[in-house]
Amino acid sequence: MIDSDHDLSSPNLHSVDWYSKVIPTLTALPSVSWIWTREINILDVSYPHLYFCTIFQEFAAEYVPRVSSLLALPVSATNQSFFQHLYFVLTGIPGLEKEYYWMAFPLGFIYVIAILGNGIIISTIKSESSLHIPMYYFLCMLALADLGLALCTLPSTLGIFWFNYKVIAFDACLVQMYFIHTFSAIESGVLVAMAFDRVVAIRNPLRYGTILTGGVVCRIGAAILTRAVCVVFPVPFLIKRLPFYHSNVLSHSFCLHQDVMRLACASTCVNSLYGLIAVIFTKGSDSLSILLSYAFILCTVLSIASGEGQLKALNTCVSHICAVLIFYVPLIGVSVIHRFGKHLSPLTHTLMANAYLLVPPVLNPVVYTVKTKEIRRKIIQIFTRTKITVQV
Repeated sequence: MIDSDHDLSSPNLHSVDWYSKVIPTLTALPSVSWIWTREINILDVSYPHLYFCTIFQEFAAEYVPRVSSLLALPVSATNQSFFQHLYFVLTGIPGLEKEYYWMAFPLGFIYVIAILGNGIIISTIKSESSLHIPMYYFLCMLALADLGLALCTLPSTLGIFWFNYKVIAFDACLVQMYFIHTFSAIESGVLVAMAFDRVVAIRNPLRYGTILTGGVVCRIGAAILTRAVCVVFPVPFLIKRLPFYHSNVLSHSFCLHQDVMRLACASTCVNSLYGLIAVIFTKGSDSLSILLSYAFILCTVLSIASGEGQLKALNTCVSHICAVLIFYVPLIGVSVIHRFGKHLSPLTHTLMANAYLLVPPVLNPVVYTVKTKEIRRKIIQIFTRTKITVQV
């Protein structure tokens, strides 16, 4: 118990001497000491009165009779409803902390492939006049979304694995969260536009150029961008209003809405409801639109008399089908594990979340490079020029 000789009834919150007397007493309590040792390394102690309020207030009352006077803090300090962490702590791959440095090299290589691959697709479509058609304009939009998605997660992920830097500021976390979900919604919308492009090309090939004009493509792109920006815009503000005064350790190496939301110390019904509505409005409606598009395509293909014509029509959809599977299979996997996989190890959750954000930016350029000879030619030219430069 606290020594009665020490007058702590009206503590000076900014007095180092006061904390030197209280800290040993509180950290010696069995239900409090483990919290102190676990949190002291990740919480900012530049505001010690807030720290004591949030960590010890609910525990010390059980053990310290004079806790009401001991924790007689200002109203602004004890109002936990408005308390938030200054930063979050990101998590790499649980159980493999000792291997982070070596894992950073293949991970960095994956990011290089994603950035270079999507960059080559964008530059090829821009430079090759033969690719200035709606199908490749939509592919350029997909590459831009993949590039943005890769760049959003690159700093925090490589910071963990290369420099063991796991801290991200609260506001920076919200910004990263916003752009991750925005680019994801953009990619989903672009996949719908590409499905519509295939429907027009197969059902009305003679009117393809008149239906999907340059102006129509621009308006479709603007609609996709506007929808993504508007739907995701409220998410950071919904998180900002929540109090955070317990754990600030996230489950991934980047910030996701559902991961940050679970750390909140208040009701998250509004966040959960809005998140559900946003997912249904974007990815839910998009997946349904893609299914309907391929139902129309399949009906049209089956009406073609020759088997060769059917195969030729379906062959134009292979790349898009692969892109849809690459995007939606990891997304469905993450959703299922998040809802029903509470018993699974943290490693499973981490790997699925990383696959959801890394697989599309890496594999989409590979798929479209294999299927598009102009992109293959561009890559060959790049490596040929590099070889000639080295020889000279």
